[in-house]
Amino acid sequence: MTARFHFLSIWVSTDHDEIEQVAKSWGAQVHRRSLEVSKDSSSSLETIQEFMRLNPAGEVTKAFNLDPAHRPRRQDWDGELCENGSFYFTVKDSLVNEGLLQGGKVAYYEMLPEFSVDIDVDIDWPVAEQRVLRYGYFGRATPEVVRLMFCKVSGCLTEGRILLYKSGEEMVSINTRDTTGIRMLQKEAMEVVLLTSKLDSVTQSLADKLAERTGCKVISVGEEPLNDLRPMVEQRKLGWKDVAYMGSDTQDISCLNLAGLSAVPGDAPVVVINAAKYTCHSAGGMGAMREFAEHILLQKEKAKSQMEQQRIDRKNF
Repeated sequence: MTARFHFLSIWVSTDHDEIEQVAKSWGAQVHRRSLEVSKDSSSSLETIQEFMRLNPAGEVTKAFNLDPAHRPRRQDWDGELCENGSFYFTVKDSLVNEGLLQGGKVAYYEMLPEFSVDIDVDIDWPVAEQRVLRYGYFGRATPEVVRLMFCKVSGCLTEGRILLYKSGEEMVSINTRDTTGIRMLQKEAMEVVLLTSKLDSVTQSLADKLAERTGCKVISVGEEPLNDLRPMVEQRKLGWKDVAYMGSDTQDISCLNLAGLSAVPGDAPVVVINAAKYTCHSAGGMGAMREFAEHILLQKEKAKSQMEQQRIDRKNF
């Protein structure tokens, strides 16, 4: 907290002719020190005491934005508003006819600190830089918090291969790290739906085993998964910002673009990577699902922390 004062006069104490001349040229009044308080051994206190004897103060300097008798703690102080010149709204008549940028009915908009950067001198640049690094160019971004996740089986949970045996049985391999990632999301009350494609040869028996192993609903989607998934999202009264989607091929692009959080394995085609908001370091079937699950939970923690920080900032500062 900084108290602001209005001074009726400013004095310079000196015993030097040139200093006196410069002080007066800048509008200051001069107290000419006596020889007794101008020695090398003289203290500042002695000089102040001499000034007080020769210039008795009849008034007490008062801060016009602070009452010292009722001085709040810094944490309890609401702060002050200052003009940063970010934008002005006015009418043409005031500007052209009266030459006024402001006048008549005046209102103000209180900007959040992360948006308000005033650069006047060189030392303001590092402050502006740190705010951009912390909050981004458009202020603090709110991390996405999703409630429903769709994950393609082929290419995400598996390497995209199906093993065929002479007996006619089929087998797919699922990484235990990925099933652990699914359980991590389910533990946070998130619904995870696994998607098989009509273009893949995943049999119903394999889908049933996946559902049993992961505890997830497994559904089959067509060439454009969005057509099959949109009714599910609407039925749950959710928006696509509440949805996480993990895919690995071109038919997933529409859902990857729409989802609040979206990801692809590290070995996905470039055109699919460009549609996703997050690219896993791991390849499909090699822990990519676990990696995306950790990313989702991290965003949830960031959102929780941000809400808590805003509550503290508003209350204490």
